Amino acid sequence: MRLPLSSQAALLMAGVLTFVVMGAGQSIYGPALPAFSRDFGVSVAEAGALISALWIGSAVGTVIMLLIGRRMQPAHALAVMAAGAALVAAGIGWWATVAASVIFGTGYGIAAAVFNPRVLKAYADRGPAMVSLLNAMFAAGAILAPLAYVWGGSRPVLAFGVVAVLCALIFVAALPASRDGAEAAKAVTQPYRFRPLILTFAVFGIATEACLIGLGPTALIRAGLTEATAAQLLSGFFVSFLLIRIALVFVAGLFQPFTLYIAAMGFSALCALAAVLLPPGPFFVLLGLSAGMFFPGAYVTATRQMGDHPNVAPSILAAGQVGGIASPILLGMAVQGMGDRGFFWVIGLVALAVTVVAVLLRRRMV
Repeated sequence: MRLPLSSQAALLMAGVLTFVVMGAGQSIYGPALPAFSRDFGVSVAEAGALISALWIGSAVGTVIMLLIGRRMQPAHALAVMAAGAALVAAGIGWWATVAASVIFGTGYGIAAAVFNPRVLKAYADRGPAMVSLLNAMFAAGAILAPLAYVWGGSRPVLAFGVVAVLCALIFVAALPASRDGAEAAKAVTQPYRFRPLILTFAVFGIATEACLIGLGPTALIRAGLTEATAAQLLSGFFVSFLLIRIALVFVAGLFQPFTLYIAAMGFSALCALAAVLLPPGPFFVLLGLSAGMFFPGAYVTATRQMGDHPNVAPSILAAGQVGGIASPILLGMAVQGMGDRGFFWVIGLVALAVTVVAVLLRRRMV
């Protein structure tokens, strides 16, 4: 069942605005940790548990979608996000704020698993481009929100209060898409098809992205750059990330999705190995281009192989979460004793190996 144009527009508008707020909400946590530390009398390291709580909530949202995904609608995701953000803004206690972050993250998981497949299906041939647009807006929110946070006086209560209000407003915009989406969900015709091979590629793609974002700045500092320079290069990384996502809106339909994945992994190998031999800063910024292509390439390929069953999107997102959660820990242990460029050696060699395997198996992915 194809949505009418008015419902397509409502779905896309709600999705774009939701992903902007998702990116904004996640990125505020980093600069807000010192304020949370002061407000609740915990160390900055302990305050970092709020970020873990966000990801735990995202995993909870994915599980919810696996269990009752057919019943979940965009408005449900927005309601959960609004409730979580409002509770964070209330600041009623440390453990209450941790729980609120789990709730907020649960809305994240639901939103990602609702909007991505709905937009992909609603726009048919233009679906991959629209999925790229959604995820580009996530990056836009992540870039702008920390600047707005500082401009607003670095107050978590204000920042998350604004996020809660925005979620409530988008909730209203999502209602038409939710009503029509409930009817469209009944039109599922394909059974669930489990495809471990493409899910494995998704794990490696999101794992690489997570390591670049989470451990990249530390790797740059180990390579001799200052903390300030590493932070600036991370901003440049996200600009590259956003630019490639925007470019995919216009060109994604010209390529097979798995070709984009191969290009991203191969370019990662090239840039990471170049960072071993040459000054790493410029190549780290260029790695943002690869990071921006992993999810669209793997997600669209997986949905084409696995069908339109409600459990498909949560399965893909769960695979990505496995990579995103486990890989920074494993890579952090792997680079111990490898010298100041060990991070780039591991990223480059693993990316090269995955590229070779992906090329050999390309015909099975189309």
